[in-house]
Amino acid sequence: MNDRQNRIIAVANEKGGVGKTVTVLNLAAALCKEGKTVLVVDMDPQFNATKGLGIDVSDEDPTVYDLIIGNKSIEAAEVIRQTRWEGLDLIPSHIDLAGAEVELVNKVGRENRLKEALDGVSDKYDFIFLDTPPSLSLLTVNVLAYANEVVIPCQTHPYAYAALDGLFDTLFAIKENINEDLNVTGIVATLFDTRTRVSHNILEKLKSDGRYAGMLFNTVIRNNTTIAESAGVGKPVIFFRQSSYGSSDYVSLAKELMSRRVPSH
Repeated sequence: MNDRQNRIIAVANEKGGVGKTVTVLNLAAALCKEGKTVLVVDMDPQFNATKGLGIDVSDEDPTVYDLIIGNKSIEAAEVIRQTRWEGLDLIPSHIDLAGAEVELVNKVGRENRLKEALDGVSDKYDFIFLDTPPSLSLLTVNVLAYANEVVIPCQTHPYAYAALDGLFDTLFAIKENINEDLNVTGIVATLFDTRTRVSHNILEKLKSDGRYAGMLFNTVIRNNTTIAESAGVGKPVIFFRQSSYGSSDYVSLAKELMSRRVPSH
């Protein structure tokens, strides 16, 4: 009997610089430390999640690009890479993924290429986290067609807050037309600067805005330079410096995520 949780979570926001990749890496790491099996799927052509887990990819190595374009007869199992942390695996990205947009346009069922490529993979993991590009693209649509949950990092800045409207329009359209099982698990306030009035104001708006009622996680991810340092050495901050604010915030968020389940359909 399969007792996996099988949660497939897209970490998405159409705005860049809000902490998507950091959230993917550190939620994955925190859950791994809790004994969960976790797969990270890097769907960003900038492959920051791949680098952030210390994985080097050569031009000959199969990546998520090969899975969704289908140029090679490659199975998902051949693309999954083990990281140095037991229970934490990665499907790496590559800069070639930037060209996938054009290549996918004329493919039949182009929005479901990732879902088809990863069919059955979720049975092997408690959590799958998908890192998305910072734009609405066919790659993002593929992620949202496969996921059943969305976690939205929102930088505590006016531009990021204002962009939430457009993101929710996109998610609604995907749910209506492509993936009826897609639901928002929550919004997480990121890059919170305790010293600035702007950060405090935006956090209060997120808490009081009726459109997002009940969606905001209690955990707030504080601005922490250690997170940037950890990215530079290819380690999630959870493993890099356990005593840092960044680590304790993501541990708290991971526990909250485990206790929060979206309705299933």
